[in-house]
Amino acid sequence: MVTQAGVNRNELGGSANAETIEAWDGPLYDRFVQFRDVLVAGLGMHGEEALRLVPPRSGDRVLDIGCGFGDTTQHIAQLVGERGEALGVDASATEEARQAGISNARFMVADVEKMTFEETFEMAFSRMGTMFFANPVAAMRNVRSALAPGGRLTMVVWRAKEENEWMYRPQLITERFVTKPEDYDEPTCGPGPFSMANADTTSGILLAAGFKAISLRRCDLPMRMNSVDEAVELVMTLGPAGEILRLAGDRAAHLHEPVAAAIREEITQWAGPEGFWAPTSTWIVTAVAPAG
Repeated sequence: MVTQAGVNRNELGGSANAETIEAWDGPLYDRFVQFRDVLVAGLGMHGEEALRLVPPRSGDRVLDIGCGFGDTTQHIAQLVGERGEALGVDASATEEARQAGISNARFMVADVEKMTFEETFEMAFSRMGTMFFANPVAAMRNVRSALAPGGRLTMVVWRAKEENEWMYRPQLITERFVTKPEDYDEPTCGPGPFSMANADTTSGILLAAGFKAISLRRCDLPMRMNSVDEAVELVMTLGPAGEILRLAGDRAAHLHEPVAAAIREEITQWAGPEGFWAPTSTWIVTAVAPAG
């Protein structure tokens, strides 16, 4: 497959991210689509806060890493105005994103870990798009190389599992019933969503990639779902608990019902008359590409 950006999908398979790309192109993509509205709205609040704290300037060229459906790329394109431009890059960018039709937003299917950008940007942004790199230093070095001297990086990543109990507690419950298999055929999402949860680890990655003036700001916001049942289905489909169940496959199918019941009992505390409000915690990470 060759995308409108001229990138051959087959060429993406040769990188260390090949398994992650396969997962996001296949089973994880389908699951993300299932909960798209909930996830885009919930994660979008963290992205909006990051863009409020570090807004792109009018006329900026902005690289959006891990753009997914392209909603953030389109929003950034509006913020930079007609003189600016937003380029959304994702190893699994959807056809929907590439057909968004916004004149100053473009989309490219590419593996940032392998990509050498031929253009320069004043800002790089990512909402939950940098945690899955098999070699994050190489990927972030490519991002830094794509930035103009003094260019800014802003990215949103999950904080620790323990700070996101609505995902962590279901994992612990699931592990009481199901053991994650050592051998499995299904692809995984690489290092996983919490690979940048540790502030020192993330700072070290960015320093090794050549960034300076690194800062991490905690952001706590509630993520709304329609009901406890929807929340239970989501955590059993995506995230750490969902990964265990997906990799266990049919061997654990008979345990899904008791797992769901135990998770429902545990997380009901976050339900209210206006829906289910999950406490979520992220880092808003900022850094600068050195001048000269």
